[in-house]
Amino acid sequence: MIRRRPVYLDHQATTPLDPRVLEATLPWLTGNFGNASSRQHAFGWAAESAVSAAREEIAEALGAGPGEIVFTSGATESNNLAILGAARAARGRGDHVVTSAVEHRAVLDPCGQLATEGFEVTVLAPDATGRTTVEAVAGALTGRTVLVSLMAANNEVGTLNPVAEIAALCASRGVLFHTDAAQAFGKVPFDVRSGVALASFSAHKIYGPKGVGALYVRARPRVALSPLVFGGGHERGLRPGTLNVPGIVGFAAAVRLASREREAEAARLTALRDRLDQAIRGALDGVTRNGPRVDRLPGNLSLSFAGVDGERLIASLRDVAVSSGSACTTASAEPSHVLRALGVPDALAKATIRFGLGRFTTAAEVDFASAEVVGVVRRLRSEIASLSA
Repeated sequence: MIRRRPVYLDHQATTPLDPRVLEATLPWLTGNFGNASSRQHAFGWAAESAVSAAREEIAEALGAGPGEIVFTSGATESNNLAILGAARAARGRGDHVVTSAVEHRAVLDPCGQLATEGFEVTVLAPDATGRTTVEAVAGALTGRTVLVSLMAANNEVGTLNPVAEIAALCASRGVLFHTDAAQAFGKVPFDVRSGVALASFSAHKIYGPKGVGALYVRARPRVALSPLVFGGGHERGLRPGTLNVPGIVGFAAAVRLASREREAEAARLTALRDRLDQAIRGALDGVTRNGPRVDRLPGNLSLSFAGVDGERLIASLRDVAVSSGSACTTASAEPSHVLRALGVPDALAKATIRFGLGRFTTAAEVDFASAEVVGVVRRLRSEIASLSA
């Protein structure tokens, strides 16, 4: 039985706050309201203790040390601090940065900013599934390369990159490796011990609160960053400003739950994703799955529908909350830059749906969504056929 309307299948954009995370967060929104930098009274001490405990818990889940976690407002800020901060700090050693064509705008735009500052930016083309290979990275490195930034998991088509292998390559060449791990962390195995120098995260991608995230900054060998914001000594001077104590506590609670439940949840979501895929592609011709069959995010499914108008397709699915791609770019009339990089024709890219299944998605909701999609696509194709008859 379906109780929720519309059915929410856009978990790559954001996830609902887990009630258990809310329970952990609430005391720090009310009675425990102290500033973690207030060191002269009990309110500040309690807040500082909560932040320290959260920092330790998040670090442990990443295979990092507590001092390597810098709290931010989310992965977009973390990406900017990592890319701009690392490149600018390393400019005396080189001026070349490597990224890929399928990165989130929060990576591509900072790299574009570096280009205006005189850096050379190499944008690698992915393979047909959206993966950036170790060989492609190796071929792009030069004696002037100071930073490589590649996502751990693609937010549109779910492709997993070989992060550990690329990180090891970069470490062997003395190049910093940054990964936007917002989509991967908590959903697939991920830690920083392979040679990752910098990694970005967002709490709201793993059922935590919005407006809080973190940047992992390796301590040994030390990664130097030039700060983007000034105004205090918070977070080792890398991110000044009063810490979001409730958000940080909620972030840690979300990490704890994701770490504990990840394997079972990944298996459940993979089965539901495949069920959705088979139901839709088994009932309709002219449907293409984007991204790899395996080595992808468990809850992600990207399908392109030939013979339909993309805007009408999304608008007609009023009882299923899905998107055409990244939540940060869906307002644009242009086709997805990710799908374009994969060689998907513009008309087909515009008729693409990204399904994002999550922790509270049920089999009944998947069956409802597949029936809705099949019905809408058949109707739209029939209308087009009748107009051209």
